[in-house]
Amino acid sequence: MSLESFKAAMVLSGSGDALGYKNQEWEYCTSGPQIHKELAELGGLEKIVAELPGWPISDDTVMHIATGEALCTGKSGVELFQEISTKYVECMNDMEGRKPGPTSLLGTGLMKPGSPDGYCIPFNPTGTGCGAAMRSMCIGLRYPKPNQLDDLIAVSVESGRMTHHHPTGYLGSLASALFTAYAVQGKPLQEWGVGLLSVLPKALDYVKSAGKFVKENEEAWSYFGESYKKYLEIRGIADGESQPKFPSNYGVQERDDFYKTLSLDGWAGRSGHDAPMIAYDSLLAVGSDWDKLCSHSMFHAGDSDSTGVIAACCWGIMYGFNGVHEGNYAKLEYRERLENIGVKLYELSGL
Repeated sequence: MSLESFKAAMVLSGSGDALGYKNQEWEYCTSGPQIHKELAELGGLEKIVAELPGWPISDDTVMHIATGEALCTGKSGVELFQEISTKYVECMNDMEGRKPGPTSLLGTGLMKPGSPDGYCIPFNPTGTGCGAAMRSMCIGLRYPKPNQLDDLIAVSVESGRMTHHHPTGYLGSLASALFTAYAVQGKPLQEWGVGLLSVLPKALDYVKSAGKFVKENEEAWSYFGESYKKYLEIRGIADGESQPKFPSNYGVQERDDFYKTLSLDGWAGRSGHDAPMIAYDSLLAVGSDWDKLCSHSMFHAGDSDSTGVIAACCWGIMYGFNGVHEGNYAKLEYRERLENIGVKLYELSGL
């Protein structure tokens, strides 16, 4: 895996966010067909220049940058957790017009970075949102090797529950990090879902060993894995070997309808389990076609920037900037910071 692919992963994650967000307009649109209609009126994806002021990044990329820049320090263990929590609290000063989620705001308000266990917050029965999943792909760039799985689990779980202390929330962080690591490893896509399910027991072991709100976490644990099992059965890839099966008609409206069935509350991609799941579905469906990736993962009813940020990061690892319209990323807000994170994480990854 090349340095260029790490840079593409970080930069295109920001593009996926900005395109899916469209300055709040498309993230909150309840109709994929309406988004595609507006896209056509803009001249199509190839005509979009994702730059300020019309195409800012959202809270997703601001928090992804915070995770990445913390990882770039090279710290580990509790020192790293304190660094991540510090970055999360600091990045809340850069949220004007970016629509941070209420759970992220609550969590960063509760943390006290620097004090003992200051990165820990209480269990949250409603902390099921996608705010942890949308910012954790770079953890898979930092720990991409199979023998780094324990570190990937610990960092994705702890960084995730700094704001979303509920398994449905922070296991989304694990999924985004793990899928990114799988992309780096070149693991076939049809194996990713089964791979995630095989890692969940190890994640639960970690949560038990960490000793924080263990009973509450155990009681809320099952939904995430059960949701993925159902999805893999629908796609015919529960064996981790078969090629995925899609409906003969899987257009914009059909995707809207299907994505909604995956959701916790009727808003596709809003939760920790279905944001990476919709990103995964998009990757399975589109191959190396950037335009199709955007159509499936960014231009749908639901939390389209959060599904887009995850999908585009994994896609960037696999395909680089090949076939991506230059306007979609060349003038992206914070492009340089995203590239720099990609460079540093490539150096730290040991590849």
